[in-house]
Amino acid sequence: MAADYRPMWTELGMDLKAHDALLDALGKAYQDVFLSQKVRPEGMSYLDFVMSEVHGLRIKELNDARATGRKVVGTFCVFVPEEIVLAADAICVGLCAGAEFGFEEAEKLLPRNTCGLIKSAFGFKLTKVCPYTQSSDMVVGETTCDGKKKAYEIFKDIQPNVYIMEIPQMKNTADRQLFASEYWRFKEAVEKLTGVTITAERLKKAIITVNNKRKALHRLALLRATDPAPISGLDSLLINQVAFYDDPVRFTGAINKICDELEGRIKQNSGVAPKHTPRVLISGCPMSVPNWKLPLVIETSGAVIVGEESCVGERGQRNLVDEKPHTIEGEMEALIDRYFKIDCAVFTPNQDRTDHIISMAKEYKADGVIHYALQFCSPYTVESYLVEKELAKHGIPMLKIETDYSMEDVGQLKTRIEAFIETFRQPAWSH
Repeated sequence: MAADYRPMWTELGMDLKAHDALLDALGKAYQDVFLSQKVRPEGMSYLDFVMSEVHGLRIKELNDARATGRKVVGTFCVFVPEEIVLAADAICVGLCAGAEFGFEEAEKLLPRNTCGLIKSAFGFKLTKVCPYTQSSDMVVGETTCDGKKKAYEIFKDIQPNVYIMEIPQMKNTADRQLFASEYWRFKEAVEKLTGVTITAERLKKAIITVNNKRKALHRLALLRATDPAPISGLDSLLINQVAFYDDPVRFTGAINKICDELEGRIKQNSGVAPKHTPRVLISGCPMSVPNWKLPLVIETSGAVIVGEESCVGERGQRNLVDEKPHTIEGEMEALIDRYFKIDCAVFTPNQDRTDHIISMAKEYKADGVIHYALQFCSPYTVESYLVEKELAKHGIPMLKIETDYSMEDVGQLKTRIEAFIETFRQPAWSH
């Protein structure tokens, strides 16, 4: 970091000693995981800069905006519509929940067998090391699993202004009505927070902004279908992770420049790994910064990751909001339609998700799927059985991985993943 942000962090109420330890660990991990890669796109230097200032310059931007009266809304989930936040001239940011930090403190409030993502969110808050949480004027929780639903009841005791959005568990007509009512209720809550009335003109502009970001990410995803792969799975994951933190317009421009560079690589038949390198699709739980363990193991075991069927990946960015409506009612309906298509494992039945995994495996020419679930994440661990069963019908092999944020099982994971990669006899997409 070029500037001294310690006064700003102190003003946010952060624990500087604990935060220094976190930044030190994060910096070393970033060096080992990302900067050690060869043949990286030059455009990734933008992401390197963002990550070097992710707790510095970006937080200063948020606080400068707050000083002018704008609000910051922190979220944990892709069901929270960024468009509504932007339409009220507020800023939407993802919150810290991707590392085994502060678990000892979190387990004083939560059962030990709670999933790592929930414990991480609590740990970052309790140890006062996440400047995004500290900068948020509202934190939006959502009922996407029983663990989160109950944990937010406790989180309200340690975080001011927690708003809960109910997400239905099925996709019948009544469920969509509930979903729609929750989005209208959220719009009202954001208007109350900001003092800004969301008009059709404001919402239209926000929809276009977020759609453009999704278009850039989808453009990146499609380029990864090429063999040799023009970008590593690690760098692609990093791009999807930063999408939750960075200014959306600035981020969109940077990613489109990277895509321009990747298109040049494709024309030259150049990639990050040799042609015919085994290709893997990751499916399952989201991976928040700095959860890079599994992709690192995969891409140092002789394979390249060509897609992520995840909330931090294609599930979170698939589908655009229809831009044709010009009334607030029509725009809200278009917004609701788009978000109701998200195929999170919370839904039952959930054939859409399985269908998307199969279509992604074929489109990106994946030789196999690695299904990733955090320990104690019931929706994804249970659903993995049905996913594996359906993939088998299409001749697509799948490996189930259930792990946490610690590095203790890296050796075991590497052994299993290397053995899985060795089973590839011919590309599954050729069946």
